[in-house]
Amino acid sequence: MRLTFRHGASRRSPPQQDLFDYKPALEKLDRQPCPEELLEGERFAFIKGRPKVLASAYKFERVGQSGGWVSELLPHFKTIADDAAVVRSMHTDQFNHAPAQLFLYTGSPILGRPSMGSWVTYGLGNEAEDLPGFVVLVSGGITPSAGKSVWGSGFLPSVYQGVQCRTTGDPVLFASDPKGMDRASRRRSLDALAALNEMEAARRGDPETRSRIEQYELAFRMQVSVPEVMDIKGEDAKTLEMYGAEPGKASFANNCLLARRLVERGVRFVQLFDWGWDTHGTNPSDDIITQLPKQCQQTNRPAAALIKDLKRRGLLDETLVVWSGEFGRTCMNEERDGSKYLGRDHHPHCYTIWMAGGGVKPGLVHGETNELGSRIDSGAIHVHDLQATILHALGVDHEKLTYRFQGRDYRLTDVYGRVAHELLA
Repeated sequence: MRLTFRHGASRRSPPQQDLFDYKPALEKLDRQPCPEELLEGERFAFIKGRPKVLASAYKFERVGQSGGWVSELLPHFKTIADDAAVVRSMHTDQFNHAPAQLFLYTGSPILGRPSMGSWVTYGLGNEAEDLPGFVVLVSGGITPSAGKSVWGSGFLPSVYQGVQCRTTGDPVLFASDPKGMDRASRRRSLDALAALNEMEAARRGDPETRSRIEQYELAFRMQVSVPEVMDIKGEDAKTLEMYGAEPGKASFANNCLLARRLVERGVRFVQLFDWGWDTHGTNPSDDIITQLPKQCQQTNRPAAALIKDLKRRGLLDETLVVWSGEFGRTCMNEERDGSKYLGRDHHPHCYTIWMAGGGVKPGLVHGETNELGSRIDSGAIHVHDLQATILHALGVDHEKLTYRFQGRDYRLTDVYGRVAHELLA
C-alpha cells in the first residue's frame, strides 16, 4: 500500500463552508452580528469583538450516489464524488498554522517528532530501490509555516526523512556531481567514504553513521532515477491535458502527475503541499471572492485527475489519497482591522477533508456539523483518529508502531487515537 497526501501547506486551510459543508442557515443570518453562543469561551487567531455571520457566496448541488453537497467551485471533484469519502467532521487541538501542521503530520504541535511519512517508511520500508521511500513536492512557491519539520524524521534515523524534489532545475539539490567530476570518479570517492564510515560505525556503533552510508548510496542511484521520473515530457498529450500539466513548469498540476509517477515506481509516501488557501480577506489577493476561485481552479482539476489516473491504471485500490488542510474556517467574516474584504479566520472545531482509494468507502459522506457549521453534531474524527486510520489502511497498527527515544516508546498518535472503521470498506 502507498499513500499520497495532498495538503494545503503554509498559511492554508480550505474554507469548508464554501466547498463541501453547505449551510443554508448562514444565508438567513448573513452579515448580521454573530450569535453570542458561538463566541462564549472561544479563542480566535485574529477576530476581535463581535464578528458578523458570513454565508457562502457560491452555489451548491448534490452529487454522486450519496447526494453529498459540493460547491460550484469544484466541478471536477463532482466527477469523482463516487470514488471519494468526504469527512465533514474533522477537528483538531490547534488553531494556528505551524502548530496545527505539526500536529497533523507529526502528532504533536511541538518540534522534534517524526513526520507521518517517516513513520510509514520506518514501519513499512521502501519498495523503490533507486528512489526515496518518502518524497515531498511543493507548489505555490512557499513551504509550510512549520517548515521542513513536517517531513522531517525527528528522532528516527535520518534515512527516513522526506526528500523534497523540485520540478525545475536539479530535482534534488546537491545530488548532482560537482563540476569536473564524472560518475566513475564519484563512485570511487563514495567507495572510499563508505569504507571510512564503516570503520566509524564499527568503532562507535552510531546508527546515524549507517544512515549516512545508505543516504550517500541512495543519492548516487538517484542521480539517474530521479531526473527520469521527474521528466513528464514523455507523458501522452491526453494525460497532460487531463491534469492540466505543462512540462518544465512548477505547478500543483505537475505535482499531481508526478505523484502518480512516483507511486507507480514504488515510492511509499508522497506528500504534496500547495500554497494559496489562506483566505483571511485582509486584501483582494486573499479573500474568498478573488483568491478562493483562483485556487480551486488551479487545484481541483489535477486532484480529480490523480484519482481518475490511478483508477484507470489499476493503482487506486492500493494507493490511499488524502486531501486535507490543518484546520477549518469560521462561519463569520474576519474583518481584521476593519477590512472590507470577505474572509474567514482559523477554526479548529470542525472542518472537511476527503479520502479516496486504499480501502476507503467510496461515495461516503461522513459526519455532520450544526446548522451554522461551527461545531460537530455527529461522527467526530480527531486528527489522531485520522492518523490511526491512515496507518490501519496501510496495514499498520498505530499502537504498535513505536520507537524508543530517551527512555520512552513514542508513536505517531501519541497517547490516544482510534481507527475510524466507519470510513473504511
